[in-house]
Amino acid sequence: MDFFKSQDIARKNTGRLVVFFSLAVLSLIVMTNLVVMLAFGYLNAGDLSSNTTIELFDWEIFFKVGVVVITVVALGSLYKIRALSGGGARVAEMMDGELIVDGSDDINKKKILNVVEEMAIASGTPVPPVYLINEHGINAFAAGYSPSDAVIGITRGAIETLSRDQLQGVVAHEFSHILNGDMRLNIRLIGILHGITVIGMIGYYMLRTSSRSRRSRNGGGLVGLGLGLMVIGYAGTFFGNLIKAGVSRQREYLADASAVQFTRSRDGIAGALKRIGGNTFGSVLTNPNCAEISHTLFCQGITGFFNSLFATHPPLEKRIRIIQPDWDGKYDATSAEDDYRHKDIGDGTIGYEGEVKGAAREAIITRKETMSTIAAVMTSNAILEQIGKPTVSHLDYASEIITGIPDALVKAVHEPYSVRAVIYFLVLDEDKEIRNKQLRHLESAADSGVYEETTRLINQVSGLRTEHRLPLVEMALSTLRQLTKPQYKLFKENLVTLIKADDRISLSEWAIQKIVFHHLDAVFGRKSVSIRQYKSLAQTRYSCSVLLSILVYSTTHNGLRQQDVFNNANLELGDIDVNFLVKNKLDLDKLNKALNDLVQLKPLVKPRLLKACAACITADKQVSPVEAELFRAISDTLDCPMPPLLIQ
Repeated sequence: MDFFKSQDIARKNTGRLVVFFSLAVLSLIVMTNLVVMLAFGYLNAGDLSSNTTIELFDWEIFFKVGVVVITVVALGSLYKIRALSGGGARVAEMMDGELIVDGSDDINKKKILNVVEEMAIASGTPVPPVYLINEHGINAFAAGYSPSDAVIGITRGAIETLSRDQLQGVVAHEFSHILNGDMRLNIRLIGILHGITVIGMIGYYMLRTSSRSRRSRNGGGLVGLGLGLMVIGYAGTFFGNLIKAGVSRQREYLADASAVQFTRSRDGIAGALKRIGGNTFGSVLTNPNCAEISHTLFCQGITGFFNSLFATHPPLEKRIRIIQPDWDGKYDATSAEDDYRHKDIGDGTIGYEGEVKGAAREAIITRKETMSTIAAVMTSNAILEQIGKPTVSHLDYASEIITGIPDALVKAVHEPYSVRAVIYFLVLDEDKEIRNKQLRHLESAADSGVYEETTRLINQVSGLRTEHRLPLVEMALSTLRQLTKPQYKLFKENLVTLIKADDRISLSEWAIQKIVFHHLDAVFGRKSVSIRQYKSLAQTRYSCSVLLSILVYSTTHNGLRQQDVFNNANLELGDIDVNFLVKNKLDLDKLNKALNDLVQLKPLVKPRLLKACAACITADKQVSPVEAELFRAISDTLDCPMPPLLIQ
């Protein structure tokens, strides 16, 4: 299944969720009415067996109770959705997760951070913050409304028990949920199903309160009502578990398949599943909030009665056999420490450090072998097949990219204090006079110490390669999310000032600014929970004209007429007719407005627009690093993560 179909299915699944939820609420209304009427004598227990029960209903009371139930469920759901408005970080906090800021003091933390960074850069998404869940069970989750506010949660049992290849398989599985839109559905599921359980909570508190007033005339009725509402609360949990199971199971098979495609290894994810089967603690988590997020986990996280009926994940053996049909049925009780004890990595270094060095060397070789292949893909329609579907070639390239970035920048990008200096460094002008103007501004306006960090990077780093720029931005976004709102506001103002210091904005500067603001505004402004109105290409004709016109003017075509390039791009849009706009009527503000409009396109029409954009930059059969950077920035803004384009 391709990225755009997955996005469309995720959108339709949200509609299915609303239908299931509505049916569950309707059932709760009927049951609550029965409890109320029985508790207060509107119905006799004997009447329930007769065919006249409906006739005996007091319909005025029925509708009043129905309104109360709907209100309670709605308020409970809205409260939870509000509580989760911070995105994936709120889910990690529910599980008492510890944010891993810097893994230099712990080899296991360093291992998982490195794996997540590689996966994110290979996927073309921001590197998500990683939270350590202090549980012995082997499990993980991805949570958030979008890649902008996504997080990865990983248990201590997972990073201490799984090998690096197995962790890659698990993280690739979670990135599939990020890329395919499953996360948004999962976090909404947590929110709206919370409302169903609120009725049971009310029953519990009514029971406690009524125990003090049993002598009153309605004391017995309140006790009966409280007990009844508690039973209804359990029924709500029953419905909620059924809904989660129905929505989640099939997506887990798809995520497993995506992980195999991403890593091109069946052994990684299958090995992780086998170790779960052979581990004493399995994948079970003890945190009481685990039940709420069970459908977001890598593997079944809770146990109980009717486990097969309510299971949010397929059985381990079924998942393994689909990945490895010739599996011998034996689980694996070894650990990552056992792996390292018996593994010699090429250069004689045993353990994680040697494993990373070996992987980096292999990536460079693979990169040389695959460069021409992926460069050729850029000149064909197959470019769209890469969106949301990274491959092992992209993963190898990401490993090489991280290895090639200067150490000073890699260290700085992981520290909340110095990460701002990294972004400022990327937009400093080559002209000495303009750069000095930019630095004077930072000296007077930046937070204490950030100017000094920026000058330190200038002294330590020179000749940064173009292909390192966007990966650095993607790595920085995770750390920038740790800023406070005032710090982010100041950072944003300073970045705009630095970019405008030469009275113009280059497309490279625009690409960095657009990606940073697109993802961080969603976090600090909490725009990610807004309801989107999906549009057709015909409704965005002018925005298409602006985007394609700017692309034609901004890219090289080696002798081809600009009008001809635009016309060829226009053909990819299908039956809508856009206009090639005059250059002096275009600016980057119009481009930003156009992209804000185009991001609301229906998922299944976005490929036509992106194919038209690709036609602009590949018209001369060559793609420069700057053109690749521009195309990736546009794709990212349209919520279509584009893996790195490897250019010869």
